[in-house]
Amino acid sequence: MTARTSVHGLQVATELHRFIEEKVLPGTGVTSAAFWKGFDAIVTELAPKNIALLAERDHLQSEMDAWHKANPGPIRDMKAYRAFLEKIGYLVPVPAHVTATATNVDDELALQAGPQLVVPILNARYALNAANARWGSLYDALYGTDVIPETEGIEKGKGYNPARGAKVIAYARNVLDQAAPLASGSHKDAALYSVAGGKLVVKPTSGAATGLADPSLFVGYQGAAEAPSSVLLRHNGIHLDIRIDRGTAIGKEDAAGISDVVVEAALSTIMDLEDSVAVVDAADKVLAYSNWLGILQGTLTEEVQKGGKTFTRGLNPDREYTSPAGGKLSLHGRSLMFVRNVGHLMTNPAILYGPEGGTLKEIPEGILDAVVTTAIAIHDLKRKDQPGIKNSRNVSVFFV
Repeated sequence: MTARTSVHGLQVATELHRFIEEKVLPGTGVTSAAFWKGFDAIVTELAPKNIALLAERDHLQSEMDAWHKANPGPIRDMKAYRAFLEKIGYLVPVPAHVTATATNVDDELALQAGPQLVVPILNARYALNAANARWGSLYDALYGTDVIPETEGIEKGKGYNPARGAKVIAYARNVLDQAAPLASGSHKDAALYSVAGGKLVVKPTSGAATGLADPSLFVGYQGAAEAPSSVLLRHNGIHLDIRIDRGTAIGKEDAAGISDVVVEAALSTIMDLEDSVAVVDAADKVLAYSNWLGILQGTLTEEVQKGGKTFTRGLNPDREYTSPAGGKLSLHGRSLMFVRNVGHLMTNPAILYGPEGGTLKEIPEGILDAVVTTAIAIHDLKRKDQPGIKNSRNVSVFFV
């Protein structure tokens, strides 16, 4: 029997009620009384509408089932079929004038197309991995996948294969030549990267120093200008970070000391409460909401065991660089997070509602998720001008 706390017209699983009271609301500026009163009002107004819409959906489906049983086979008279769909209300007239506007939309949606991940929010490790997948090692990706074929002599094997590594490095240099070509020569021949006068200077193994064919593609660096530890390039809005470290096994064998090329990958990630998880009760909801809260507060961590070692994984910080002009450049260290709430077909026993003395019903799960995930997102919205880990830089919440 689920323990429940009665608040306004809602019967809330005590586990969920305690989580909202103790973890979600503090720091949002929303009082307990205002939250539960508003939640109850939303359920009172929208739950019956949700039920009515689902009933209409069932009605439309039954009408369509009956039509197709009476008219089996390929549809031959499309005009008649369209007239039928209009008659039952499945198709409605196109509105005469429609405009859509958006404000405070982050660049990852408004300006820059890029890969998007979907991750089950119940698994904290997966969620952290996805959030941190904004930046990834091109060397690792090439070495570990079939982009580099495992032909004779360049198989992955159990240990590091230098022959395969050479193929990886050559491939990565080709990527650099395509994304940010030099004015003369190739990144393959680089022996030293440096910054002078706000421009990238590349000294080859032989011959005169050169720069980028398009100097504007150089956008930042880390370390000393004369010997940077990182060179940041931007191609079509996507960043490539040349990592330089002669102290690593790869870097010490490289003429320019390049140890890796790190590229922007997953620009956004959907934290999924629906398709990739089974969240069936209050305990599941608390786990899912806890991970969403930890992501937006920047506090989510997970103990990970790998290679016989245990370490704590958390959210990556933003990446800080020196701009070509000498100022500070900060880039988002994580994917932009969306949350996918459960659709309106489902109900969940985490909260029951209904008239006093009447039959209690499970709350429509889409309403439950919308209220709680939005309340959690206030933690991110209120950090607009604070340093540290933030999700939306334009003070928005993104739903799927």
